[in-house]
Amino acid sequence: MTPEDLDFLLTAAGRDLLDLAAGLDWSRDRLVASTAAVRRADAGHAAAAIDLVTARRRADGRIRGADRMLVTDDAVQQATAWPVAALRAARLAGRDVHDVTCSVGAELGELVRTADRVVGSDLDRVRARMAAHNVPDALVCVADALAPPSRDVVLLGDPARRSGGRRIHDPARLSPPLPDLLAVARGADYAIKCAPGLDTSVLDHPGEVELVSLDGSVREACLWSAGLSGRARRRATVVRTTVADAPAPWGAPRLVADGIAVHAEEVTDEDDDEVDAHGEADRFIVDPDGAVVRAGLVRHWARRRGLRQLDPRIAHLTGPHIPAGYTGFEVLERCRLDRKELRRALRRRDCGSLEILVRGVDTDPDVLRRSLAPGGSRPLALVVTRIGRAAVVFVCGPRTDQSADVQS
Repeated sequence: MTPEDLDFLLTAAGRDLLDLAAGLDWSRDRLVASTAAVRRADAGHAAAAIDLVTARRRADGRIRGADRMLVTDDAVQQATAWPVAALRAARLAGRDVHDVTCSVGAELGELVRTADRVVGSDLDRVRARMAAHNVPDALVCVADALAPPSRDVVLLGDPARRSGGRRIHDPARLSPPLPDLLAVARGADYAIKCAPGLDTSVLDHPGEVELVSLDGSVREACLWSAGLSGRARRRATVVRTTVADAPAPWGAPRLVADGIAVHAEEVTDEDDDEVDAHGEADRFIVDPDGAVVRAGLVRHWARRRGLRQLDPRIAHLTGPHIPAGYTGFEVLERCRLDRKELRRALRRRDCGSLEILVRGVDTDPDVLRRSLAPGGSRPLALVVTRIGRAAVVFVCGPRTDQSADVQS
């Protein structure tokens, strides 16, 4: 979007064009007709109006108040989902915060609800103008993230992780480069977001690394300065959203907004991690949330939830119950990783659809499923894991989503 497009969209005529575009059907079957209708109204600004309306629709559910915001598709893709941003903002309550990569202000919108004073800056002048419009309670300026015009604030950063549609894995090639941003933040409190698969051990970062998942998908890692970390150096934050009046998996929600309740469970390396590990499965097998696994906190979470490991090196857990808010599999029998033996076991149980989980064994789940060719009617699951030196397969019932603990 150009500065001229933005100027127009902020006028009464621009708002009328946006209202027209927002009222049209943008499904694939109606795309050509809807585009033509907007062009007939204003050919010169049709593309900008259509881009904004479609970006707003993509942002629905990801950014609070997106239907009233000025956004771009790229900014929506980079934006942190609002439940995650809101929990981070709660952790920064009462502080002065400067988001040095504010883009169109998605995270600023959460920060102004909790922080004392909020500053946003971006190198892109159009995005900075959008942010100022979207979050009038924040002070927004154009500035380089590596030269922030602020003092005595918490620095919040989110280096761009994509270029030309491709994900960037090298921290030094992010925009701005992550090592450079950490160097600028040295001596200050900071929270810097990065990809969850990033090897943070190569960074000059003495504080906490938080892995965050949302509704089962690991979304980000956040590097917290030592001053904001306490004693913890690793944290997993598991976030679940439900409709506001649905049963709560872990007690009262952290917050409720727009009819959505946000629940969170946190585990850190300060928690007790003493758990047993032996290869006999209990009634259920539980695969921990990805944030727990990536944070290296499987034993800590297992201890809290009354589970144990099947093998001390593998993340598959077992116990007499499925913890509330998580999923698991009821164990039916144990087999060797032998296709003939597995086919017989699945045939006896009339297996149809088959979910396969693999940890610690060099087996492709899709290849294994095709070779087993289940043709029955009953949904089942296979948990392929390593116990000691042996590959072991547990034939299980289908994945069970537990809203409350089930005891044996």
